[in-house]
Amino acid sequence: MNSIEKKKIVITKLKKELFFPVPEEENSEFLVVATYEQDKLSDLNCYSMNEESILGNIYIGRVENIVKNLNAAFIRFSEKEKGYYSLENFKTPIFTKKIGKKPLCIGDELLVQVEREAIKTKDPYLSTNLNFSGEYLVLTGGDKKVGVSAKLDKETRKRLKELLELHKKDEYGVIVRTNANSASDSEILQELEGLEKDFFHLKETAIHKTCYSLLYQPPKGISKILQDLRLNTLEEIVTDDHSFYEIISSEFDKNENFTGKIRYYEDALLPLYKLYSIESEIRNALRKKVWLKSGAYLIIEPTEALTVIDVNSGKNVTKKKSEESFLKINLEAAKEIARQLRIRNISGVCIVDFISMESKESNETLMHEFRMELKKDPVGVQLVDITKLGLVELTRKKIKKSLKEQFSFGKSIDE
Repeated sequence: MNSIEKKKIVITKLKKELFFPVPEEENSEFLVVATYEQDKLSDLNCYSMNEESILGNIYIGRVENIVKNLNAAFIRFSEKEKGYYSLENFKTPIFTKKIGKKPLCIGDELLVQVEREAIKTKDPYLSTNLNFSGEYLVLTGGDKKVGVSAKLDKETRKRLKELLELHKKDEYGVIVRTNANSASDSEILQELEGLEKDFFHLKETAIHKTCYSLLYQPPKGISKILQDLRLNTLEEIVTDDHSFYEIISSEFDKNENFTGKIRYYEDALLPLYKLYSIESEIRNALRKKVWLKSGAYLIIEPTEALTVIDVNSGKNVTKKKSEESFLKINLEAAKEIARQLRIRNISGVCIVDFISMESKESNETLMHEFRMELKKDPVGVQLVDITKLGLVELTRKKIKKSLKEQFSFGKSIDE
């Protein structure tokens, strides 16, 4: 494994009052998981310790309304919450109560999973394609095919696809995660058996549950973090929380590849978040302006509909404003933009205004390098193209709240 790919994970707790005033009665503690590559922050995830995520939860929901012009339904899944359900994704729903003969009727009760948390004014996004995630696999109740991560090499993809097609049942599909690259066939099949049991047990027991019942919760917080770790790229996990240290140590106690990779940090004089400048990184990620080493800078401006990112030459003191210097700035900006998308957890439509270049070759180089940087993102990113106005369009999958929403109630730290 190339050392460039090695990652260090830092797990700590921070209080929101480090950044903004918080009412005394509010528990504002956050679990912060920072990922570093070559000592540079590459990913940042924050989880509120007093606000439990509903992402991935499976409920029995009741159809409240069907909006034909949106081709969507609104389904209430708890006494207080309802979610948006796209009828385009109407895949093999599991009903616990069916009202009429139409595929979906007001009053129908069915199993729904929260695919995306509420973002700004938008309701949670619901799905009937039920997913059960493991360390190596994702079992899918709606899509019955076998899919394999494109990040695995061709031979591994072929071998794992054949393995799963041979052992899976027709009632569900399977997605093979990148982590499967470090697992044996027996470990993968053992996990498949466990996910399969969860899926069939849920189907069998749901019919006896009342509407709005919570039927399934995926791993959350530290458990979710451990599930998503890619051990083959991991250099070390460092934490200053003894309970986390014990959980992680016991989780990987029998894994020889993990020996010596978990460290408990105990220096009271220099807090862990100060040692790794996590506080500064969060502050910077809540600001609109991002300075680049060349003296150029980015302006990142989230709006209700999309996020606009502007590249400016700023303090760059290159004597000749040549195509070559513009390309150099744009390439630096492309790399930083890809990093900022992950750190800030920006989602939805993004428009990037790079410095204009006349050369077709320069623009092709920029788009190629930008695409390569975006491929490192564990969240799905689609780079569309350069518009006629010279703007670059991309979309990033919406899953959870942005860092700005989590920390600052929608305000910028500059405000």
